[in-house]
Order: sequence, then C-alpha cells, then structure tokens
Amino acid sequence: MIAGWEALPAALAAHLAISAAALGLALLVAAPLVLLMPGRPWLRRGVMGLASVVQTVPALALLALFFPLLVLLRNATGLEVPSLGLLPSLLALALYALLPLLRGGAGGLAAIPDGVREAARAIGMSPAQRLFHVELSLAAPVVMGGLRTAAVWTIGAATLATMVGQPSLGDLIFAGLQLQDWRQVLLGCMAAAGLALVVDAALGLCEAGIARRRWPPALAGIALLALLAAGVAGWWWQARAASAGRPVVIGTKTFSEQYILAELIAADLRRDGIAVEVRSGLGSGIAFQSVAAGGIDISIDYSGTLWTQALGRTDVLPRSAMLPILARDLKARYGVTLAARLGFENAYALAMKRSDAQRLGVKTISDLARVAPQLRLATDLEFQSRAEWASLKRSYGLGFASMRAYTPVLMVAALKDGAADVITAYSSDGALAGADVVLFTDDRGALPAYDALLLVAPGRDDLGRQLARYEGRIRVEAMRVANAQADRATNKRSPAEAARWLARETGLQ
Repeated sequence: MIAGWEALPAALAAHLAISAAALGLALLVAAPLVLLMPGRPWLRRGVMGLASVVQTVPALALLALFFPLLVLLRNATGLEVPSLGLLPSLLALALYALLPLLRGGAGGLAAIPDGVREAARAIGMSPAQRLFHVELSLAAPVVMGGLRTAAVWTIGAATLATMVGQPSLGDLIFAGLQLQDWRQVLLGCMAAAGLALVVDAALGLCEAGIARRRWPPALAGIALLALLAAGVAGWWWQARAASAGRPVVIGTKTFSEQYILAELIAADLRRDGIAVEVRSGLGSGIAFQSVAAGGIDISIDYSGTLWTQALGRTDVLPRSAMLPILARDLKARYGVTLAARLGFENAYALAMKRSDAQRLGVKTISDLARVAPQLRLATDLEFQSRAEWASLKRSYGLGFASMRAYTPVLMVAALKDGAADVITAYSSDGALAGADVVLFTDDRGALPAYDALLLVAPGRDDLGRQLARYEGRIRVEAMRVANAQADRATNKRSPAEAARWLARETGLQ
C-alpha cells in the first residue's frame, strides 16, 4: 500500500471543506463589492488595488501573519478567538481568492456595451431589473471564469494550511518531503491536483450552460460538485467509522523524529482502545501554541526550545535546575503539563566533516569561531531566527562567509556534497549515524539542554498520567538508529515501522 494512503480520506475531506468554506467566504465579500463598483471608479481602483497587494503576499506568509493578528485580537478583546487551525486558514485563503473573483465580476460588468444598458433603460427597466436580468446574465461567463480561477488557486494554496495546524492534503506532502518518501508526496500532489481538476471541470460545465442559456450543462456541473462532496464525505466517514468520539490528537513538527515518536505513542494508545489522530507538519511555535490552546492533545517538544520560545528565557541553566522551572512555568502560564522526559537529548550542535575539522584544528565552537569567516554555514529553516543562534553569536562572536537555510533532512547532504562547510545538526539525527562528521563542543555553555519531552494540553491530565510511563525510556543511540531507518535512501522504513522497532528496542511495546 502506498505510504500515506490510510490518511488520504481525512486529509482530502478536510482539504475540500476548507477550500469550499474559504471560496464561499470570498464570494460573500466579493459579490457586494462588485455590485457597488459600476459608476464608482474610485471604489473599483481602491478595492482592486488592495486585492492586488494581498495577492503579492506569498500564501504561506499570509497564513502565518494571521496567527499573531488573531492573538492580538484575542488579547485585546478577551474573546476566545482561535489563532490556529481553521480560522486563520479560512481568512487567509478567502483573501487569496478575492482578486480573481473581483476581476471576473468587475471585468464582466465593465465589458457590457453601453448600448445594451441604454436599450434596457429605454424599455423601462429599473436599475435592479437591468442588473439582474441583463447585466449579470451577460457578464456571467466572465464571472464564472474568475470563479474557476479562484477555486483552483484556493485548492492549491490550501495545502499550506498544514503549517498553521489545519488538516489538509499538505499533511501528506510536507511529511513526505521531510521523510523523502516521494510516493507520499506524489499522492498528496495528485490528490490536490485531481481535486482542482474535478472542481474546475464542474464549474466549466456551469459556465458553458450559462453562456449557452441551457440548463442541462449547468445542472450537470452542479451534480458533479455534489457527487464530489458526497463521495469525499462518504469515504472519510467510512474511514473513521471504527473510531468513536473525538480522537486524541498528537501533533508533530516537520522532521522524522517527531513522526516516529508520534507513531510510537499513537500505537500505544490504540492498544488501549483509544482513537488517535496524528496531525503532522506543524511549525515549532505553532506546535506549542496548538497544545496550549487545546487544538492538539499531545506534542513532543524540547526543553531548550520551550525555554527560549515559550518562556522567553535567555539565560542558560543546568538541566537539574532548568527542568523543574520549565514544568512549573508551562503549567502556570499555559496550563500545559510536562508528562514525561523521554530520556534523550536532541540538542543543537555545529558539525563539520571530520577531515575538515582535523585539517583546520577545530575541536570546539571557540576553535570554529577563529576560522568561521572563511566557511559557509547551512542551517535548518528556523535556526537563523531563533534565540539559540543569537546566543551563539553573542558568546562566540561567530560570523560565517555565508549562511543558507535547508530543510533539516538535506543539511547533512549539503555537507557531504560540498555545498556547505559547517551545518547545524541535532544530536539524535539519524543521518549522523552514517556520516563521518564531528559535533563541536559548546565550551562556553551558550546553548540550553534539549531534553525530549512529552506535553499534554490543559485539562488532559488523564493523558499525562498515561504517558508518564515514557519517563527516561528512550536512549539517544536508539532514537538515532530509528531516525536513520526513516531517513535513509535505501531499505527505507516508514515512521510507523521505525516506531515499532523503537518500541521493541526500548521495551515499550
């Protein structure tokens, strides 16, 4: 079976739902604006200008911007405004769909010859009658063209909703990219493309029927859309029929270790008869905010990340002092429970090929700082904006000749291929098991500890008690091997298979 196939029904249903909802919201906003534009050139210029500006913002950035905006709104009003998941996705995608709808509507009305309007006025039609019986009828094909464009754009952009915690076909694509499981990437891409093609074909039938003033094609298009919605809903319902009630949701960030640990915990809970859903591909900050808001029930995080991002701390304390403070403050500020320390550390480190390190005489980060101006650094996508990088620069005066961001799974490849001289690495990275690299000692203690932790959402202390059995059970050597199984190019295992190996190795099965 193709990897990710079992997740397809839920992802496809969620993708269709968020796309349809966003398109519907965009239509509700665009329709009155289009109807007000005739005779008001200032309104058309202003609205079109704003919509064009929105369209220049990348869809992912637009989704990300709604998170802080909704947080500000919640803090300012005191209302329980969700800042993750459905609402930011709905608003961002609706904004993204506005421009083609506005252009189609305004362009269709503007293309109507003045003689037609004069003729309608001459036979005594009121403005409303002219609009609904003449102008909209003639403009309908152009309007439908804008709707088709908006629908295809929205379905494509909806794959990015994964990054703000909204399930979509992007779950398959982002997980597949990280795991280098191209079958899963292909499955997600084909499903999104197929969905867009079917919707476009259905709207094309409606457009043809309107243009020819014939009902059968238009009704066929409507029927095709209804069949699509019913088919996806039925497939999704059948796939989840075995689960009763709301499942426990485990959220993951965008790298293999997270997927493996999520599958490990999910299999454990399912053996106890608990329905579980894994929501993949969340950004680092989004994952914590999701568990704090109750959008997900369980997340795997790291003490150093929580220390700097969730608590905003810049000091570096010993592990023995840091973890009690972290558990106390996460509970006090966010209601989040630290259920277990898994037993291994996934620490940030700087790494170099062993041969290069020996040639340059580099053993510590202090040594690296001497030669850094002549070296190229490859980092993960987040590192350059994180507090850890600021701390390293402050403590060591690090400055590289160039810095480039990669997805985590490609950083070791960049080092091997000569695209980078130094990389940011993780101490539990499976790629390190087969790479002849050196991890440099943080001799000035600039980086905090990065113990892997299990967090549970407010009000889910039952899960916290159940997950306490994971305390100290996973060694870094075992985690590194499991990660390697999921990351390697040959004899590759899925996260679920790597999780089963890890369960046997650690006695958690």
